[in-house]
Amino acid sequence: MTSVINVNLPTQSYEIAIAPASLDQIGQSLAGLKLGKKVLLVSNPTIFKHFGKVAVDSLEAAGFQVASYSLPAGERYKTLNSIQKLYDIALENRLERSSTMVALGGGVIGDMTGFAAATWLRGINVVQVPTTLLAMVDSAIGGKTGVNHPHGKNLIGAFHQPRFVLIDPQVLKTLPVREFRAGMAEVIKYGVIWDAELFNQLEQSKRLDQLRYIKPELVDAILTRSCQAKADVVGKDEKEGGLRAILNYGHTVGHAVESLTNYRLLKHGEAVGIGMVAAGQIAVNLELWQQADADRQNALIEKAGLPTKLPVGLDIEGIIEALQLDKKVKDGKVRFVLPTQIGVVTVTDEVTSDHIRQVLQQM
Repeated sequence: MTSVINVNLPTQSYEIAIAPASLDQIGQSLAGLKLGKKVLLVSNPTIFKHFGKVAVDSLEAAGFQVASYSLPAGERYKTLNSIQKLYDIALENRLERSSTMVALGGGVIGDMTGFAAATWLRGINVVQVPTTLLAMVDSAIGGKTGVNHPHGKNLIGAFHQPRFVLIDPQVLKTLPVREFRAGMAEVIKYGVIWDAELFNQLEQSKRLDQLRYIKPELVDAILTRSCQAKADVVGKDEKEGGLRAILNYGHTVGHAVESLTNYRLLKHGEAVGIGMVAAGQIAVNLELWQQADADRQNALIEKAGLPTKLPVGLDIEGIIEALQLDKKVKDGKVRFVLPTQIGVVTVTDEVTSDHIRQVLQQM
Protein backbone atom coordinates (compact mmCIF):
# COMPACT_ATOMS: atom_id res chain seq x y z
CA MET A 1 0.00 0.00 0.00
CA THR A 2 1.45 3.35 -1.07
CA SER A 3 0.57 6.52 0.83
CA VAL A 4 1.51 10.00 -0.33
CA ILE A 5 1.53 12.84 2.18
CA ASN A 6 1.93 16.42 1.02
CA VAL A 7 3.99 18.93 2.99
CA ASN A 8 2.43 22.22 1.90
CA LEU A 9 4.77 25.18 2.34
CA PRO A 10 4.79 28.74 0.98
CA THR A 11 8.30 28.29 -0.46
CA GLN A 12 8.63 24.70 -1.64
CA SER A 13 6.01 22.00 -1.12
CA TYR A 14 6.98 18.35 -1.51
CA GLU A 15 5.71 14.81 -1.18
CA ILE A 16 6.45 12.08 1.34
CA ALA A 17 5.92 8.73 -0.39
CA ILE A 18 5.47 5.72 1.92
CA ALA A 19 5.77 2.67 -0.32
CA PRO A 20 6.96 -0.87 0.50
CA ALA A 21 9.77 -2.22 -1.72
CA SER A 22 10.22 1.20 -3.34
CA LEU A 23 13.96 1.68 -2.85
CA ASP A 24 14.69 0.34 -6.32
CA GLN A 25 12.31 2.95 -7.76
CA ILE A 26 14.20 5.95 -6.39
CA GLY A 27 15.67 6.79 -9.79
CA GLN A 28 12.21 7.00 -11.36
CA SER A 29 10.93 9.08 -8.45
CA LEU A 30 13.74 11.61 -8.84
CA ALA A 31 13.50 11.68 -12.65
CA GLY A 32 10.06 13.25 -12.30
CA LEU A 33 11.45 16.15 -10.22
CA LYS A 34 13.45 17.71 -13.11
CA LEU A 35 16.74 17.74 -11.20
CA GLY A 36 20.24 18.12 -12.62
CA LYS A 37 22.06 14.92 -13.61
CA LYS A 38 24.68 14.90 -10.83
CA VAL A 39 23.83 13.12 -7.58
CA LEU A 40 25.89 12.60 -4.44
CA LEU A 41 24.51 9.70 -2.39
CA VAL A 42 25.53 10.00 1.28
CA SER A 43 25.16 7.04 3.64
CA ASN A 44 26.99 5.19 6.42
CA PRO A 45 28.94 1.96 5.85
CA THR A 46 26.32 -0.38 7.34
CA ILE A 47 23.36 1.13 5.48
CA PHE A 48 25.33 1.35 2.24
CA LYS A 49 26.20 -2.34 2.49
CA HIS A 50 22.49 -3.21 2.79
CA PHE A 51 20.92 -0.75 0.35
CA GLY A 52 23.60 1.29 -1.44
CA LYS A 53 23.83 -0.82 -4.61
CA VAL A 54 20.04 -0.91 -5.08
CA ALA A 55 19.82 2.89 -4.76
CA VAL A 56 22.85 3.62 -6.98
CA ASP A 57 21.70 1.17 -9.69
CA SER A 58 18.22 2.71 -9.71
CA LEU A 59 19.59 6.26 -9.97
CA GLU A 60 22.02 5.33 -12.75
CA ALA A 61 19.30 3.49 -14.67
CA ALA A 62 17.28 6.73 -14.59
CA GLY A 63 20.19 8.60 -16.20
CA PHE A 64 21.84 10.20 -13.16
CA GLN A 65 25.62 10.44 -12.68
CA VAL A 66 26.09 9.10 -9.15
CA ALA A 67 28.95 9.54 -6.70
CA SER A 68 28.63 8.00 -3.24
CA TYR A 69 30.28 8.62 0.11
CA SER A 70 29.88 6.97 3.51
CA LEU A 71 30.29 8.83 6.79
CA PRO A 72 30.74 6.99 10.12
CA ALA A 73 27.52 6.19 11.97
CA GLY A 74 26.70 7.85 15.27
CA GLU A 75 25.73 11.16 16.83
CA ARG A 76 29.29 11.93 17.88
CA TYR A 77 30.29 12.20 14.21
CA LYS A 78 27.62 14.85 13.55
CA THR A 79 30.22 17.61 13.37
CA LEU A 80 31.58 20.28 11.05
CA ASN A 81 34.52 17.95 10.31
CA SER A 82 32.12 15.50 8.68
CA ILE A 83 30.49 18.33 6.70
CA GLN A 84 33.95 19.37 5.45
CA LYS A 85 34.38 15.86 4.04
CA LEU A 86 31.08 16.20 2.14
CA TYR A 87 32.19 19.58 0.76
CA ASP A 88 35.42 17.97 -0.47
CA ILE A 89 33.49 15.21 -2.26
CA ALA A 90 31.05 17.78 -3.70
CA LEU A 91 33.99 19.76 -5.07
CA GLU A 92 35.75 16.67 -6.41
CA ASN A 93 32.59 15.66 -8.30
CA ARG A 94 31.85 19.22 -9.46
CA LEU A 95 28.36 19.35 -7.96
CA GLU A 96 26.40 22.28 -9.41
CA ARG A 97 23.42 24.32 -8.26
CA SER A 98 21.10 21.91 -10.08
CA SER A 99 22.74 18.85 -8.44
CA THR A 100 21.24 16.78 -5.65
CA MET A 101 22.47 15.20 -2.46
CA VAL A 102 20.56 12.07 -1.46
CA ALA A 103 20.62 11.08 2.21
CA LEU A 104 20.32 7.30 2.58
CA GLY A 105 20.40 6.57 6.31
CA GLY A 106 19.12 7.53 9.72
CA GLY A 107 18.72 10.90 11.39
CA VAL A 108 22.44 11.68 11.64
CA ILE A 109 23.05 11.09 7.92
CA GLY A 110 19.89 13.03 7.03
CA ASP A 111 20.79 16.02 9.21
CA MET A 112 24.37 16.21 7.89
CA THR A 113 23.48 15.69 4.23
CA GLY A 114 20.72 18.29 4.51
CA PHE A 115 23.11 20.81 6.07
CA ALA A 116 25.80 20.16 3.44
CA ALA A 117 23.17 20.63 0.71
CA ALA A 118 21.85 23.81 2.37
CA THR A 119 25.30 25.38 2.40
CA TRP A 120 27.05 24.04 -0.73
CA LEU A 121 26.83 26.76 -3.42
CA ARG A 122 24.36 28.49 -1.05
CA GLY A 123 21.89 25.66 -1.43
CA ILE A 124 21.39 22.66 -3.71
CA ASN A 125 18.67 19.99 -3.82
CA VAL A 126 18.41 17.35 -1.13
CA VAL A 127 16.30 14.18 -1.14
CA GLN A 128 15.75 12.22 2.05
CA VAL A 129 15.59 8.41 2.01
CA PRO A 130 15.35 7.54 5.71
CA THR A 131 16.26 4.02 6.84
CA THR A 132 15.47 4.22 10.58
CA LEU A 133 12.06 4.59 12.20
CA LEU A 134 13.15 7.82 13.90
CA ALA A 135 14.23 9.39 10.61
CA MET A 136 11.10 8.17 8.80
CA VAL A 137 8.65 9.70 11.25
CA ASP A 138 10.61 12.75 12.29
CA SER A 139 14.01 14.02 11.19
CA ALA A 140 13.69 13.43 7.42
CA ILE A 141 10.61 15.67 7.28
CA GLY A 142 10.49 19.40 7.83
CA GLY A 143 13.84 20.72 6.64
CA LYS A 144 15.73 20.99 9.91
CA THR A 145 19.36 20.24 9.16
CA GLY A 146 22.53 20.68 11.17
CA VAL A 147 25.37 19.42 13.30
CA ASN A 148 26.26 19.44 16.98
CA HIS A 149 28.50 21.88 18.82
CA PRO A 150 30.65 20.43 21.63
CA HIS A 151 28.41 22.28 24.11
CA GLY A 152 25.01 21.50 22.65
CA LYS A 153 23.00 19.50 20.15
CA ASN A 154 22.04 20.91 16.74
CA LEU A 155 23.26 24.41 17.60
CA ILE A 156 24.73 24.80 14.08
CA GLY A 157 22.24 24.35 11.26
CA ALA A 158 19.84 25.68 8.67
CA PHE A 159 16.27 25.16 7.50
CA HIS A 160 16.49 23.46 4.09
CA GLN A 161 13.46 21.53 2.87
CA PRO A 162 13.93 18.32 0.87
CA ARG A 163 12.59 18.05 -2.67
CA PHE A 164 11.18 14.61 -1.87
CA VAL A 165 11.08 12.04 0.95
CA LEU A 166 10.95 8.33 0.11
CA ILE A 167 10.05 5.90 2.89
CA ASP A 168 10.33 2.17 2.24
CA PRO A 169 8.96 0.41 5.38
CA GLN A 170 10.64 -2.86 4.38
CA VAL A 171 14.08 -1.47 5.24
CA LEU A 172 12.99 -1.48 8.89
CA LYS A 173 13.43 -5.28 8.88
CA THR A 174 17.21 -4.78 9.03
CA LEU A 175 17.01 -2.12 11.78
CA PRO A 176 18.58 -3.14 15.13
CA VAL A 177 16.02 -3.47 17.94
CA ARG A 178 17.51 -0.62 19.97
CA GLU A 179 17.20 1.74 16.98
CA PHE A 180 13.58 0.70 16.44
CA ARG A 181 12.78 1.46 20.08
CA ALA A 182 14.48 4.84 19.80
CA GLY A 183 12.17 5.69 16.89
CA MET A 184 9.11 4.68 18.88
CA ALA A 185 9.83 7.58 21.27
CA GLU A 186 9.04 10.05 18.48
CA VAL A 187 5.90 8.10 17.55
CA ILE A 188 4.64 8.25 21.17
CA LYS A 189 5.47 11.97 21.13
CA TYR A 190 3.04 12.56 18.25
CA GLY A 191 0.34 10.74 20.19
CA VAL A 192 0.84 13.01 23.19
CA ILE A 193 1.16 16.34 21.35
CA TRP A 194 -1.19 15.97 18.38
CA ASP A 195 -2.91 12.67 17.63
CA ALA A 196 -4.95 11.08 20.45
CA GLU A 197 -6.19 8.36 18.05
CA LEU A 198 -2.60 7.26 17.36
CA PHE A 199 -1.99 7.20 21.13
CA ASN A 200 -5.04 4.95 21.58
CA GLN A 201 -3.88 2.58 18.83
CA LEU A 202 -0.46 2.30 20.48
CA GLU A 203 -2.13 1.49 23.81
CA GLN A 204 -4.08 -1.36 22.20
CA SER A 205 -0.93 -3.10 20.93
CA LYS A 206 0.39 -5.80 23.27
CA ARG A 207 4.00 -4.93 22.45
CA LEU A 208 5.80 -1.95 20.95
CA ASP A 209 9.42 -2.92 21.60
CA GLN A 210 10.11 -4.89 18.39
CA LEU A 211 8.85 -4.55 14.83
CA ARG A 212 8.02 -8.26 14.51
CA TYR A 213 5.45 -8.07 17.35
CA ILE A 214 3.55 -5.15 15.83
CA LYS A 215 0.70 -5.85 13.40
CA PRO A 216 1.33 -4.60 9.82
CA GLU A 217 -1.72 -2.35 9.94
CA LEU A 218 -0.36 -0.65 13.08
CA VAL A 219 3.04 -0.20 11.41
CA ASP A 220 1.17 1.52 8.52
CA ALA A 221 -0.68 3.73 11.00
CA ILE A 222 2.55 4.56 12.87
CA LEU A 223 4.21 5.75 9.66
CA THR A 224 1.30 7.53 7.99
CA ARG A 225 -0.13 9.20 11.10
CA SER A 226 3.29 10.29 12.40
CA CYS A 227 4.31 11.70 9.00
CA GLN A 228 0.94 13.42 8.65
CA ALA A 229 1.31 14.97 12.12
CA LYS A 230 4.76 16.31 11.25
CA ALA A 231 3.55 17.57 7.85
CA ASP A 232 0.53 19.32 9.46
CA VAL A 233 2.67 21.12 12.05
CA VAL A 234 5.46 22.08 9.62
CA GLY A 235 2.88 23.25 7.07
CA LYS A 236 1.50 25.69 9.64
CA ASP A 237 4.90 26.86 10.95
CA GLU A 238 7.88 26.05 8.73
CA LYS A 239 10.61 27.80 10.73
CA GLU A 240 9.47 27.35 14.31
CA GLY A 241 7.98 30.78 14.85
CA GLY A 242 5.37 29.31 17.17
CA LEU A 243 3.44 26.03 16.75
CA ARG A 244 6.39 23.95 15.50
CA ALA A 245 8.02 24.25 18.93
CA ILE A 246 5.57 21.56 20.13
CA LEU A 247 7.59 18.99 18.14
CA ASN A 248 10.30 19.48 20.77
CA TYR A 249 8.19 17.76 23.43
CA GLY A 250 10.57 15.64 25.53
CA HIS A 251 13.57 17.15 23.74
CA THR A 252 14.39 19.90 26.25
CA VAL A 253 15.61 17.61 29.01
CA GLY A 254 16.41 14.95 26.37
CA HIS A 255 18.97 17.09 24.53
CA ALA A 256 20.61 18.14 27.81
CA VAL A 257 20.99 14.49 28.84
CA GLU A 258 22.46 13.58 25.43
CA SER A 259 24.92 16.46 25.55
CA LEU A 260 26.08 15.70 29.12
CA THR A 261 26.70 12.04 28.21
CA ASN A 262 28.70 13.06 25.10
CA TYR A 263 26.18 11.41 22.73
CA ARG A 264 27.68 8.02 23.61
CA LEU A 265 25.46 6.55 26.30
CA LEU A 266 21.94 7.02 24.94
CA LYS A 267 20.26 6.96 21.55
CA HIS A 268 18.41 10.18 20.73
CA GLY A 269 15.02 8.47 21.14
CA GLU A 270 16.03 7.02 24.52
CA ALA A 271 16.89 10.52 25.75
CA VAL A 272 13.56 11.81 24.38
CA GLY A 273 11.73 9.07 26.30
CA ILE A 274 13.38 10.25 29.53
CA GLY A 275 12.59 13.84 28.58
CA MET A 276 8.90 13.04 28.04
CA VAL A 277 8.67 11.40 31.46
CA ALA A 278 10.23 14.53 33.00
CA ALA A 279 8.04 16.98 31.05
CA GLY A 280 4.91 14.97 31.82
CA GLN A 281 5.60 15.03 35.54
CA ILE A 282 6.40 18.75 35.49
CA ALA A 283 3.00 19.28 33.80
CA VAL A 284 1.28 17.22 36.53
CA ASN A 285 3.07 19.14 39.30
CA LEU A 286 1.98 22.44 37.71
CA GLU A 287 -1.60 21.07 37.63
CA LEU A 288 -1.73 21.30 33.84
CA TRP A 289 -2.12 17.53 33.31
CA GLN A 290 -3.74 14.60 35.08
CA GLN A 291 -1.47 12.06 36.79
CA ALA A 292 -3.54 9.27 35.17
CA ASP A 293 -2.62 10.56 31.69
CA ALA A 294 1.06 10.89 32.64
CA ASP A 295 0.93 7.27 33.82
CA ARG A 296 -0.58 6.22 30.47
CA GLN A 297 2.23 7.99 28.63
CA ASN A 298 4.90 6.40 30.82
CA ALA A 299 3.36 2.96 30.33
CA LEU A 300 3.70 3.38 26.54
CA ILE A 301 7.32 4.50 26.90
CA GLU A 302 8.05 1.39 29.00
CA LYS A 303 6.12 -0.83 26.55
CA ALA A 304 8.40 0.45 23.78
CA GLY A 305 11.41 -0.77 25.80
CA LEU A 306 12.64 2.77 26.47
CA PRO A 307 14.26 4.08 29.66
CA THR A 308 12.18 6.22 32.02
CA LYS A 309 14.95 7.04 34.54
CA LEU A 310 18.02 9.26 34.27
CA PRO A 311 21.36 7.50 33.74
CA VAL A 312 22.99 6.69 37.08
CA GLY A 313 25.34 9.38 38.35
CA LEU A 314 24.16 12.14 36.02
CA ASP A 315 24.52 15.55 37.67
CA ILE A 316 21.08 17.17 38.00
CA GLU A 317 22.57 20.67 38.35
CA GLY A 318 24.52 19.98 35.15
CA ILE A 319 21.23 19.22 33.36
CA ILE A 320 19.64 22.43 34.63
CA GLU A 321 22.69 24.41 33.48
CA ALA A 322 22.69 22.70 30.06
CA LEU A 323 19.03 23.68 29.56
CA GLN A 324 20.15 27.31 29.24
CA LEU A 325 21.77 26.38 25.91
CA ASP A 326 18.52 24.96 24.55
CA LYS A 327 17.46 26.47 21.20
CA LYS A 328 14.01 27.27 22.61
CA VAL A 329 15.39 29.65 25.26
CA LYS A 330 13.77 33.06 24.80
CA ASP A 331 14.82 36.15 26.77
CA GLY A 332 16.91 33.89 28.98
CA LYS A 333 13.93 31.69 29.93
CA VAL A 334 13.73 27.97 29.09
CA ARG A 335 10.49 27.20 27.24
CA PHE A 336 8.96 23.80 27.98
CA VAL A 337 6.39 21.92 25.91
CA LEU A 338 3.93 20.48 28.44
CA PRO A 339 0.83 18.30 27.87
CA THR A 340 -2.61 19.41 29.03
CA GLN A 341 -4.42 16.31 27.73
CA ILE A 342 -3.58 13.40 25.42
CA GLY A 343 -3.19 15.02 22.00
CA VAL A 344 -2.84 18.61 23.28
CA VAL A 345 0.17 20.53 24.61
CA THR A 346 1.09 24.07 25.55
CA VAL A 347 4.42 25.93 25.47
CA THR A 348 5.36 27.78 28.64
CA ASP A 349 8.31 29.62 30.17
CA GLU A 350 6.84 29.37 33.67
CA VAL A 351 8.90 26.29 34.60
CA THR A 352 11.48 27.22 37.24
CA SER A 353 14.74 25.46 38.06
CA ASP A 354 13.09 24.26 41.28
CA HIS A 355 10.24 22.63 39.32
CA ILE A 356 12.80 20.84 37.11
CA ARG A 357 15.03 19.85 40.03
CA GLN A 358 12.09 18.41 41.99
CA VAL A 359 11.12 16.11 39.10
CA LEU A 360 14.64 15.06 38.13
CA GLN A 361 15.47 14.11 41.72
CA GLN A 362 12.66 11.53 41.54
CA MET A 363 14.09 10.04 38.34
